[in-house]
Amino acid sequence: MVDATSGAAPLNGDPGPRYDEAPIIEVRDLTISYGRTPALRDITLDIYRHEIFGIIGPANSGKTTFLRALNRMDEFNPGMDVDGTIRINGKDINDWRNVYALRSRIGVVFPLPVGLPLTVYENVAFSPRLRGIRKKAQLDEVVERCLTRAALWDEVKDRLDSLGSLLSGGQQQRLTIARALSQEPELLFLDEFSIAVDPVTTMRIEDVLKELRSELTIVLVTNLVQQARRLADRTAFFLTGELVEIGATEDLFERKVEDERTTGYIEGRFG
Repeated sequence: MVDATSGAAPLNGDPGPRYDEAPIIEVRDLTISYGRTPALRDITLDIYRHEIFGIIGPANSGKTTFLRALNRMDEFNPGMDVDGTIRINGKDINDWRNVYALRSRIGVVFPLPVGLPLTVYENVAFSPRLRGIRKKAQLDEVVERCLTRAALWDEVKDRLDSLGSLLSGGQQQRLTIARALSQEPELLFLDEFSIAVDPVTTMRIEDVLKELRSELTIVLVTNLVQQARRLADRTAFFLTGELVEIGATEDLFERKVEDERTTGYIEGRFG
């Protein structure tokens, strides 16, 4: 039996996920359909503070749909029907009257870099300005801190006034992470962040995520099973809208599984 709250060894001296505390995200009986087409069925799971929680599975298994539900992005899609309960910090996300206040606590990084048509500096300063920070010295501090946390400061500190779109693809993805961090989120969601990034940059971003784990809770959707193995404390395997299995990542890779479909996918026999 896989222990779903047994995680990987702590990274870089970090005490690791808080499995002895209440989950930061609680999902109960989550079912999502697009019109008459089901995308997820009866998903129940918990995600804990300071955990990197991996989600693997082939295309069309419901991974991105799951992330969208956590952030109430279903409101952008009138055809997306959501049933079940999602709580963050014990509060039902549907009880937030101001959805933007909810989303401000969640940083999101998409598969392709999505930069604002602004300078490098203004990409990162945008969210702090919306929160009312106006003094240049404070903005400078936020921008440097977030770019440093995203392992980008040393590469762009001399061209902060250049357009972010002029950076390389890998730099733009790290700029996206810096912009997400500028929100000062509790949660960071990454959806296939390395799909358009070279292997060297991917490893740099993975190192960033290991460091951020001590500050944030990270939900990582990836088609790269070895990336989940490198990063995730626990991993959930989704298949055709079903949560097949959830457990300590290394257990799943060591074949300590409840469902042989998990091993089949990890070993590349399908998907």
